[in-house]
Formats: sequence, structure tokens, C-alpha cells
Amino acid sequence: MPSRDNRSPSELRKIALEPGIAPNAQGSVLCSFGSTRVICAASIEDTVPRWMKEQGVQGGWLTAEYSMLPYSTLSRKTRDATRGKIDGRSTEIQRLIGRSLRAAVDLSAIGSRTIWIDCDVLQADGGTRTASITGACVAVELALRALVNQGKLSRLPMKRRVAAVSVGIVDGEPRLDLDYLEDRDASVDMNLVMTDKSEYVEVQGSGEEAVFTDAELTAMLDLGRQGIQSLLSIQNQLLSA
Repeated sequence: MPSRDNRSPSELRKIALEPGIAPNAQGSVLCSFGSTRVICAASIEDTVPRWMKEQGVQGGWLTAEYSMLPYSTLSRKTRDATRGKIDGRSTEIQRLIGRSLRAAVDLSAIGSRTIWIDCDVLQADGGTRTASITGACVAVELALRALVNQGKLSRLPMKRRVAAVSVGIVDGEPRLDLDYLEDRDASVDMNLVMTDKSEYVEVQGSGEEAVFTDAELTAMLDLGRQGIQSLLSIQNQLLSA
């Protein structure tokens, strides 16, 4: 059954990557998955966390912060600063972004530096975490290329590229890249993070008051793998330009 935007179940939403959206960051991109839009920015500081210094850990570090801006949802979302704490969902997502990008970067080769990834959701229509990871990978590579161009690094310390996509069971069939309504109505919801070598970084999946079979799991993984290959191709087109 086609989606509300007339996509087939195996089709991604319209994907767009617009670089240079945050000029003060070393690397940035506006990542759009359909109506979901996330600013992904990478900033590099010439220092490492105190725990690395205390434990004598060599190399650098990468960490991420994620937030949904108040006007990103239909009803205004209260800022974390107003509540005085980061909500559990945002904490989970920023940890996922950090794990995913640490799998992509050779941290031993960046020196005593910290890469900060900031993902700010401008508009949320499902898949904000997958858009954040896909866009953040591009932002980080752009930032590291800037260090190479400045002569601060001798080579580009990217081990691999990563991208992410959602997949689920909606109306009894596997569907790729769920928007908000599809995600809301899905009986099974899954997020995949994979590399450009078809390796898994993370698989998050659960039934929503439902169960799923081996065959459905295989179908979702196959759909997700195809979608991620398309996302990696879009990343490559931008980074090769």
C-alpha cells in the first residue's frame, strides 16, 4: 500500500543534504528526510575530556548532543534548559549518535582533540535520529577535511562512513523510512545503523504491543540495507563534488 506521500513500501522519503548551513562549525549540513529536517554540525576543540587525561588515554574523542527545537513539533516542545534536565529520549539518541560516529572515525589519528557533534531538529516528522546520524557523518568528514587542508592532520582519519534508517511493519507489511504517522501506527519499529561495508553498527527494534517473525525481521533488515546503500550514495555524491 502506498504511503500518504505516494511512496512504495521500499522507497525512501525525499533525501537532501545541504552543506555549510552553520558557517561557524568546521563542518555542517542540513539533513532532510522528507519533512524531517536536522542541522548537523561538527566542531573540533584542541582538548580532550578530563577522564582521558587522568587515565592516560591516547588520541582524541567524539561526543554528540541532540535536541529538538521548541517549534520542531506540532505543539511547542519545552526546552531542556527550562526543565533543568535532558529528557531520557534525547539522552538515548545523543548516545546513539556518538556511538555511531565513533565507529566511523579513527580517534587515535586525530590527536588530542574532541569532535563535538550538535544535532538540532528544526522539524520533526519521524526519523530524527536516523537523519541525525546520516547528516552527522557528512558534517564530521567535512570538519576533518578542513583539518587536513589546514595541515593539522596528515591524512583523513575516516575509517568508514555510516548512515541510518528506520524500518517497520505498517498495515502488515514491511516499510522503509517511517514518517511520524507511519511510526505511530507501526506494529514493529526498528532503526538500523550500518557502514559503507554493509556492517551493522547498531540494530534497535521492538514490537509495539506486537510480535514479529524471523521472516518479517529478515524482510525489514533487507529493506533497511537497501535504504542505507541509497543514503550512502547520496553522502558520496555530496562529498565527491
